[in-house]
Amino acid sequence: MTSPRAAWPRRAGPLVLRPPTSDDLDQVLEWRNRPEVTRWLLHTMVDPEAFRTAWLESVEDPDQHTAVAVLDGVVVGTGSLDLRDGMGQFHGDAWRGAEGLLGYLIDPVHAGNGYATDIARSLLDLAFAELGLHRVTAGCFADNVASWRVMEKLGMRREQHGVRDSWHAELGWIDGYTYGILAEEWRASR
Repeated sequence: MTSPRAAWPRRAGPLVLRPPTSDDLDQVLEWRNRPEVTRWLLHTMVDPEAFRTAWLESVEDPDQHTAVAVLDGVVVGTGSLDLRDGMGQFHGDAWRGAEGLLGYLIDPVHAGNGYATDIARSLLDLAFAELGLHRVTAGCFADNVASWRVMEKLGMRREQHGVRDSWHAELGWIDGYTYGILAEEWRASR
């Protein structure tokens, strides 16, 4: 089953979300590999060409909804919603593309302005109102307070506290959190 395509561009508070271009990704790569950013990522340093190729290819993938967040012509963050098949008994297609994995990243220069919340909110609206997903999950290191606060602010529930389940390049094995929200919970909160 092929998922519907997202309508771009779309608003996210003061930001505009749209598919990335090569020039946009040049802006992202100016801050993506900085230590204050990679500290909280599973994939720390990225090869610029591999990163650019993956993001540009994602634009055509019906199961990936990736976007750059632009404010006054400057890319201040990124967002992604990757569709996944839900667990199921495989009778029919109801389980296909039923779940989404949410991600967001903010240029540290623009941190603290609520942009991660704006990006995540817009992508949750996309997930439930347009794509018809059943649930969306997101994860972070437990020590990444800013990230889990975004998820909680949006009504996502902490579903897992993985004790020392996440490898951190500097800190070794540390705790991780997984959050989730169902479509009906999102609709009720709107």
